[in-house]
Amino acid sequence: MPYSFDDELSPIASMLPPLDVRDVTAARATLAAMGGPDAAPSPPPGVTAEWATVPGPPGAPDVKVLVMRPRKASGPLPAVLFMHGGGYVLGSAGTMQDMPALLAGEAGVLVASVDYRLAPEHPYPAAPDDCYAALVWLAKEAATLGADPERIAVAGTSAGAGIAAAVALMARDRGGPPLCFQLLDSPMLDDSLTTSSARAFTGAPLWASSSNEDAWRHYLGARAGEPAPPYAAAARATDLTGLPPAFVAVASYDPLRDEGIDYARRLTDAGVLTELVLYPGTFHGSSGAVREAAVSRRARADLVAAVVQGVAP
Repeated sequence: MPYSFDDELSPIASMLPPLDVRDVTAARATLAAMGGPDAAPSPPPGVTAEWATVPGPPGAPDVKVLVMRPRKASGPLPAVLFMHGGGYVLGSAGTMQDMPALLAGEAGVLVASVDYRLAPEHPYPAAPDDCYAALVWLAKEAATLGADPERIAVAGTSAGAGIAAAVALMARDRGGPPLCFQLLDSPMLDDSLTTSSARAFTGAPLWASSSNEDAWRHYLGARAGEPAPPYAAAARATDLTGLPPAFVAVASYDPLRDEGIDYARRLTDAGVLTELVLYPGTFHGSSGAVREAAVSRRARADLVAAVVQGVAP
């Protein structure tokens, strides 16, 4: 189908084919060649970063967390548990530092970015279990970290936003650490692949319908073909009451668009204070691919502002 991309995005969009994740090893090699090795933290000026190793889920390995904070911070800071994107199969906290660094530097919060296990080697529930374990650690060690245990949020992009939504459900259901906010940026929430956008955007840049289908198959593993559990696909949750306030951002030409919109509507129906923003002419990951476009700058500024408001005392 034809796409009416934003004027500043259009020249780049035509150069970005959908990411092929049928062969995860090859897709990871492609991204590594583009982004360099997963090396030491490289935060921007004004932000510090250091790795921490935290207890993993019962019977599972420890989890690495990249902790970023404003360099001149004073007093207990609001904290954000962040989950990177990558369709549940790609990326790492080390190679995807831009958004955590932005939130630490611009929103003035402590960000703990989780290096969760990836599928298909580690299918569901490895990723949300790792991230929930990191949340428990963050709340328990808040004083040591200089964080405020009363102001902890979850955030993520794409698959990471799907995990953030799942962790919010887990914290509610398990009586876990209280959350004050959830930031869901282009969330990957629905394994059913039945929304209009999931069916329509077969040739969208970076993340097309085929990428979506393959990623869910890898993530669900032996469960693929069956309705996913709610902690794997938050769209499957039947009860959204009692969840923290949410900011949901979606891109207009993204297979994930409609599931984000529907989740925001259902949160609102459940009495959860929710803000939804759709960015016209954009595609999945466009704010990172074309950072200087006006719509990209606006999207990043909105995310920062949402976090500032969401963790305000």
